[in-house]
Amino acid sequence: MFEKVLIANRGEIALRIIRTCREMGIKTVAVYSTADRESLHVRFADEAVCIGPPSSAESYLSVPRIMAAVEITNADAVHPGYGFLAENADFAEVCAEYGIKFIGPTPAQIRKMGDKVTAKETMIKAGVPVIPGSDGLVKDLKSGQKIAKEIGYPVIIKATAGGGGKGMRIVWEAKDFENNWDRARQEAKAAFGNDGIYIEKFIEEPRHIEFQIAGDQKGKVVHLSERDCSIQRRHQKLVEECPSPFMTDDLREKMGEAAVRAGEAIKYEGVGTVEFLVDKYRNFYFMEMNTRIQVEHPVTEEVIDHDLIKEQIKIAAGERITGGNYIPNGHAMECRINAEDPLNGFRPSPGRITSFHSSKGHGVRVDTHVYAGYTIPPNYDSMIAKLICRARTREECIKKMERALDEFIIEGVKTTVPFHQQLMKDERFKAGDFHTGFLNDFEIKEPKKK
Repeated sequence: MFEKVLIANRGEIALRIIRTCREMGIKTVAVYSTADRESLHVRFADEAVCIGPPSSAESYLSVPRIMAAVEITNADAVHPGYGFLAENADFAEVCAEYGIKFIGPTPAQIRKMGDKVTAKETMIKAGVPVIPGSDGLVKDLKSGQKIAKEIGYPVIIKATAGGGGKGMRIVWEAKDFENNWDRARQEAKAAFGNDGIYIEKFIEEPRHIEFQIAGDQKGKVVHLSERDCSIQRRHQKLVEECPSPFMTDDLREKMGEAAVRAGEAIKYEGVGTVEFLVDKYRNFYFMEMNTRIQVEHPVTEEVIDHDLIKEQIKIAAGERITGGNYIPNGHAMECRINAEDPLNGFRPSPGRITSFHSSKGHGVRVDTHVYAGYTIPPNYDSMIAKLICRARTREECIKKMERALDEFIIEGVKTTVPFHQQLMKDERFKAGDFHTGFLNDFEIKEPKKK
């Protein structure tokens, strides 16, 4: 087992990793930018190293600075968390060159799943259903128009190196193809330095259902059940839950088997997520694979009673996976609490938190790195907490979440708590009648003052 792990990340996920390492008797090193000097992950790690100014490029994305921190602290492993360098194959390769264990998949596995075209080709060979689309990258506009006509509109244009909705355009009619093609390529080039584009059939009113998987270094891969991540805004998840209200036993078995085949196809090592789109007829299609821990991993932890960070670390240390596929026990749901103003287009709301009280009680968990007096910097993602509730049934879980949201007090900045409060009362949501476009016509109202 590792003696000291450096966490190449910040905020709640860094703190989450520190907690598990402490329980496992592993020392930890936090890295931080000058903007994060007062963050809790800095306070609770055994050691902390400042790696630069607030800019991500000069701190959390700087491989030389992170590796320098590894060297001066004598860490023997690096946990990348999610975001930043978590799916950066070059970073994983540098770690390997210096004899430092990257707690995650191999560089080759990251590359294979990081490029969406290669990933799709791999899944086809593995017998995993994929969305009809182009055979690899589309070389030019004329080819794209021809493929779109063959597939049939609507289609979606996607950047091969994309993520978070960038470099992605839905085209409903042929006359709009050229404009969307140009915009998608420009955005992809600006965001990822790669304007490679592919085309897929656009699945209308889909569910976004992902399967958590884990694979060890001996070739065993298992799935840890599903998460429904269909409540999204601009392809950014806001609520996740397990089990999915759309799931059946038969569908779970089929999707779980496909997710395991996906992992086995690349001899996957670590924990990861195979993401699917599911149409209204319960046909499912591979979308992408995330080769890292997910923001929403606590949802799975609550219904299988298992620490996924601990599992990551044990797999990286060469331990075998014990047990098989998991079936969820009870129901869990996560609301992402972002420092955003839902009444003004979810505009970011950085600033100083003047009052903070997190929810408590049976079946309630809060993962956060903030506190009263903490200043949320404008430099990073706006998520400041995750509120997770667990109960025997979905109905009980929603009721518990309502109560927990009412108790959650954050003053000084705007947050998404009012949005979540209204969502939990929405009849369609409570009935499980939603898809990825659900929020397009969801009206967020000014909360009543108490």
